[in-house]
Amino acid sequence: MSSTIEISKICGWCGKEFIARKCSTKYCCKRCSEHAYKAKKRKEHVARCNEKTVEAEKVKQSGNNEYMTPRQCASLLGLCVRTVYYHLEANLIPCIRLKGKTLISRASIDKMFENPPEYIKREKKVAEPIEEFYTTKQILEKFGISNSWLFKMAKERNIPKTVVRGKTLWSRKHIDNNLADKQPTETVAGEWYSVEEVCAKFNMSKEAVYRFVSERKIGKRKDKCKVFYSRRQFDKAMGIESELKPEYYTMPEAMARYNMTRDQISHYVRTHDIPRSYEGRYVRIDRKALDALFAPPKIG
Repeated sequence: MSSTIEISKICGWCGKEFIARKCSTKYCCKRCSEHAYKAKKRKEHVARCNEKTVEAEKVKQSGNNEYMTPRQCASLLGLCVRTVYYHLEANLIPCIRLKGKTLISRASIDKMFENPPEYIKREKKVAEPIEEFYTTKQILEKFGISNSWLFKMAKERNIPKTVVRGKTLWSRKHIDNNLADKQPTETVAGEWYSVEEVCAKFNMSKEAVYRFVSERKIGKRKDKCKVFYSRRQFDKAMGIESELKPEYYTMPEAMARYNMTRDQISHYVRTHDIPRSYEGRYVRIDRKALDALFAPPKIG
């Protein structure tokens, strides 16, 4: 539906008065808009050319100076500033470092070209043939990523691939190097269930697993790109004996380890729901959970 408002405006190109339907309209017709756009681009192009001329003049003037900064040296030699600093660190370009400033002598630059070393042609590196591959299905199962993310990542990082009999094969070496951070650590894999492991062991759907851990408040953690649930807590909630043999603190051991009173340890155990068990009148507190609670804080 078109606007019903009428605004009297002056065209920004031809200067004629016209009726606009929007407050943002600047030109009376498409032709004036195109002329204004071309004029704007022409001015931007002229401005860029003038900037290049000014930069070239600065480089010319800096080349006549007896001493130069690394940035001026980079402009003179046609290198990037990081490359110049790399040569300075390798002592290929002599310099003097004052407080807060590095200076390079123009005479030392000229002297480098008086007796240059013999040019040695770089040998072309022979690419090693790729003989080990992953299929797309193997990558998705091993690293727990989606099909679309795999193809997007492979395109960005230029991972070699080939198609054989309708199947896409990916270089195993390149995939392992680029997705090394997607593999869970051995500690997580040993003491925590993944969603797939829970579904296979207890014959549950993913929806049932998510509802179960939410209702029973099962401890979880995220490692790399996958979510894991506490193996001990899940087995206990299912009413089975855990396959893992947990290590425990006795109350006197916990008091001595953290220099706290019995009431303080009991408060933290109850407040943070630390796994514990009772043998007669003795309490056993999960060692790893308590150590994790009192571990030094980390940022990043």
